[in-house]
Amino acid sequence: MQLPIVKPAPIVTTHTEAFRDLFENQCQFRHFQNYLTGLMVLPNKSLANISRCILESADKTNLSRFFSQAPWSKEELTEQRIKYLLTQTVSHRLSAQESYLLLDDTLCEHVGSLFEYVDRHYNHSNHSYPLSHNLVTSHYLSGAVRFPVDLQIYRRYEEITRWSEFVKKYFPDLEIPKQKKERQKLHKLVDQTLLKDPEFQDLHNQFQTKIALAVKLIEQAKNRNLPFTTVLMDSWYLAPDIVATLKEHQLDWVSLLKKNRKLEVNSFVLRDEGGQPITLTGPHIKVEELVPLIPSNAYRKVKLEDKSYWCFTRSLRVPGLGKVRLVISFENPELTGTYAVLVTNRTDWSAKKILATYLQRWPIETFYQDSKGHLGLDKYRMRSTEAIQKHWCLVFVAYSLLHLACLPSSLIPGRGKIPSRPIKTIGEVCRQQGQKLIEDLILLAHDQLQQGQSAAEVFSRLFAKQRKEVPG
Repeated sequence: MQLPIVKPAPIVTTHTEAFRDLFENQCQFRHFQNYLTGLMVLPNKSLANISRCILESADKTNLSRFFSQAPWSKEELTEQRIKYLLTQTVSHRLSAQESYLLLDDTLCEHVGSLFEYVDRHYNHSNHSYPLSHNLVTSHYLSGAVRFPVDLQIYRRYEEITRWSEFVKKYFPDLEIPKQKKERQKLHKLVDQTLLKDPEFQDLHNQFQTKIALAVKLIEQAKNRNLPFTTVLMDSWYLAPDIVATLKEHQLDWVSLLKKNRKLEVNSFVLRDEGGQPITLTGPHIKVEELVPLIPSNAYRKVKLEDKSYWCFTRSLRVPGLGKVRLVISFENPELTGTYAVLVTNRTDWSAKKILATYLQRWPIETFYQDSKGHLGLDKYRMRSTEAIQKHWCLVFVAYSLLHLACLPSSLIPGRGKIPSRPIKTIGEVCRQQGQKLIEDLILLAHDQLQQGQSAAEVFSRLFAKQRKEVPG
């Protein structure tokens, strides 16, 4: 049995009035407050458990209708959230030249296939294909200020087009292989025939790659007037379409580069330890083929805070990207073990500047950890995409409000500088909200006892919903 929640979390009460006009009536607004509170403090984030634990909440059915039928807009809520955060963080943010938009994607894994748009997506961390939703997200970072901006749900081509279904329709005798390479061969064999079907053609036109979704997120961030000048991304998103979009908006970028990417040999000169040019054959050379050829004296030590790196830097050309600045970085002077390859359009930046900038990308990873570990980003049980997307939207709201409590209240004493990092974690603030709700519960029980109610009566009222809804 969990402790009942007698009012919304304090941080929810403090900030949600800014969103009051987005909801049709007080009932919807209270659902909004209650769900945010449940996400922040309850270990079980299901609709049933939130309804069971919040004393004055409606039952699960009403809360479910809040997601599936209530006419509030997740787009309008996202728009208002970002405007509110920018207003609330004016004194904490750095200049646009020191602010970043981060791009990445994450999996929300599930057991069972009843969720709309759920499919098997590749998990690069363990090389598996779990049933999941794949979210492409954007994140804003400016000094200590960091919050999610928006998301797009990625749907695999075969899922969105119902490809297997159409293959069986037109090629009933063909067996669909499970191996990726064999399926790709089958695509080449059958897709031209399938595209003659108007229904399949319509589904085909709805497909968008992760690159196309990332372009949308960049466009949305610019349309919302987020103040930033640099985009940080991993190698998956380093594609000509994204680079062209960034150039159109006059944005800089820093990214990881895959080690099998090709470099244009005639765009740079590599010298040996004696200073003599090294002959490189072919019009192109892969990064992983270049690294063994680089002499050790071509690396320079770069120190960032308390950590040192050994870096090789060159300006050169990469097919599809144009002229870029390349940094190959090892973590030891022996130049052994794994290495990172960074690339940026800023050919005037030093290795230290490029490294320091790319390391600003880490907060999007901690966002995924916090939003899943503390706020239930992947713990939904709704089946329709509309309801699921509203859940994600409210997780973004919960994280954003909690983050406001993570920011320092003043400048660094004696220095007059804006702190570069939050002073609290999301987990700490969640625990503080839970502790405050326990205080509110104790005070309510005390007041009722003072009014003459017996302990049994107070207990019965406070736990009535949980006792009723938990099977005996």
